[in-house]
Amino acid sequence: MRASLETADIAIVTLYFVLVLCIGFFAMWKYNRNTVSGYFLAGRSMTWVAIGASLFVSNIGSEHFIGLAGSGAASGFAVGAWEFNALMLLQLLGWVFIPVYIRSGVYTMPEYLSKRFGGHRIQIYFAALSLILYIFTKLSVDLYSGALFIQESLGWNLYLSVILLIGMTALLTVTGGLVAVIYTDTLQALLMIIGALTLMVISMMEVGGFEEVKRRYMLATPNITSILLTYNLSNTNSCHVHPKPDALKMLREPTDEDVPWPGFLFGQTPASVWYWCADQVIVQRVLAAKNIAHAKGSTLMAGFLKLLPMFIIVIPGMISRILFVDDIACINPEHCMQVCGSRAGCSNIAYPRLVMKLVPVGLRGLMMAVMIAALMSDLDSIFNSASTIFTLDVYKLIRKSAPSRELMIVGRVFVAFMVIISIAWVPIIVEMQGGQMYLYIQEVADYLTPPVAALFLLGIFWKRCNEQGAFYGGMVGFVLGSIRLILAFIYRVPECNQPDTRPGFIKNIHYMYIATALFWITGIVTITVSLFTPPPTKEQIRTTTFWSLKIRSVKENASKGDPYKVQEKTILKCNENANPILPNGKSEENIKNTKPEDINLLVTCREDSNPVISVSHSEVETPVDCYSNGQVALMGEKKREEETDNREKHWKFIDWFCGFRSRNMNERAIQDTEEETLCLQMLEETPKVKLLLNIGLFCVCSLGIFMFVYFSL
Repeated sequence: MRASLETADIAIVTLYFVLVLCIGFFAMWKYNRNTVSGYFLAGRSMTWVAIGASLFVSNIGSEHFIGLAGSGAASGFAVGAWEFNALMLLQLLGWVFIPVYIRSGVYTMPEYLSKRFGGHRIQIYFAALSLILYIFTKLSVDLYSGALFIQESLGWNLYLSVILLIGMTALLTVTGGLVAVIYTDTLQALLMIIGALTLMVISMMEVGGFEEVKRRYMLATPNITSILLTYNLSNTNSCHVHPKPDALKMLREPTDEDVPWPGFLFGQTPASVWYWCADQVIVQRVLAAKNIAHAKGSTLMAGFLKLLPMFIIVIPGMISRILFVDDIACINPEHCMQVCGSRAGCSNIAYPRLVMKLVPVGLRGLMMAVMIAALMSDLDSIFNSASTIFTLDVYKLIRKSAPSRELMIVGRVFVAFMVIISIAWVPIIVEMQGGQMYLYIQEVADYLTPPVAALFLLGIFWKRCNEQGAFYGGMVGFVLGSIRLILAFIYRVPECNQPDTRPGFIKNIHYMYIATALFWITGIVTITVSLFTPPPTKEQIRTTTFWSLKIRSVKENASKGDPYKVQEKTILKCNENANPILPNGKSEENIKNTKPEDINLLVTCREDSNPVISVSHSEVETPVDCYSNGQVALMGEKKREEETDNREKHWKFIDWFCGFRSRNMNERAIQDTEEETLCLQMLEETPKVKLLLNIGLFCVCSLGIFMFVYFSL
């Protein structure tokens, strides 16, 4: 019997929605959303607390509450390995990847690849791959899991509730940009942790503590006789009813079907490098930090928070199996269909069932709000990041001279397009067979992402890696991974008690071992092709590798009359440790022919005695307007028309709604100078702060290793 919302529950859910919309609209009015940096990177003004909370909540979506708890119910501790792995990969992001991204002055990951390797082939490949992964793994799975929770707990109409949630999330993202996303994420992180911790305490008290959870889980087997009598099933066979013998171990034997330890360490880890260090959803948040210290602080905070899911999601999933074993561990496809509407299994209802049965009135409303928070935070992350990638990596290639105002509108229109795709996906998601949903996400990602991780690691650590090597290596990995993914969809795992007729190479080789092979094949092809083709230019690797962080001087390659020379001296005088970002892939002749106004945005500081102020009539330009594709857009060559006061009323309304305001030239110059000064200071760290951050790094990594060892022995 389904539980229904009481008045107190409805009040809490309503209050939550009002709070979230108020925060979103507050961000919309207060913060600067009328530049590319303002909308997509929150003006690079966020603190470590807000970003750390946003990182955590962007990752822990409704698919974690449904999928992690479901896998905990089905197979024990194993699925917690992803959480402890993420804890350490976040530090790789903060200490290695983010400094390089800041140093190279990029907004998006495809833009980084384009800047590092030159050309547009890799940029377009990665942008397309990211959008495909967003729509077919993240978006579809989030909607399915969020809808499953709402249906299980409230009995609301599935389509209506999902459309309402998508609509609200899109409104928030379209109006507020990344500031709204990060601020609402901070509220949602707090709410999520409080709600989930409350449920963990209630469920632990119900079973008698952690040791009792371990003991009773191994005995959690459904009563087959009782089920056959109750449900009047025509199929009396049963399978997968007993807990797995090694359910209380995290890393398992090399032949295990869930988490074989060699596959996890050598295959899953590289695949996770893509998600944590090169995925727009995660990286975009950290790039919004005030400086490198806040960026590192945010990854440390998110790392500590990643200890929580094992205790607030996986273990409650195991408790749900203990308390409701006849439902969660359904005995055959016919029984599963009657219990939860999926023939593949009912482990996915573990968390919602726990909420509806254990949580008292009032707190149930809080948990409902937590699940809505999880779904909305995931959706707003995807909407914001997908619109960033589309706008700056796809649209910008088509319309090279597009002003900021146009980019803002295109970004918002693309969010609307994503909403339509999301709603169209709902009927397909409803038909999707659940099984262990979290492992489904990992399997799809493991076939497509290891080649990307290999390209990023080689690009950052190996200067000799060039565009041809990266492109052909990436293509080989992508083709092989896609073939294996298609075969995995053709040859599905057979139902309970059905013979397994799949080919041996699909049946017997775990997807993590496939990921390992894809990662190393991509790396070998990339290295081989790179060594047989010309090396990248010095400009391509000057600001885009890990080793470039150590170079603190500016190369003077200009003649006396060169417009760069005065600016380079100014930069050196202003800050000896700073490096300007020059257009990659430019020869000396190109630079000699470049006009001063074309490169004014590449100057990192200005003096009153030598002002360099643009007189073009363009909108507020940001660094991406100059070198999103590794080349300087010649802003001085084309004069854009000035905005007139007698524009149509509907355009004025669109400008107001999107937060785009016209500014006079003085305001633009001041704002431009401020942004450049901020970028100059971002990589600076004081010795005390550096020491404090390194101590935090040691603590969080030690804790992660301890957790792996404790749960694997």
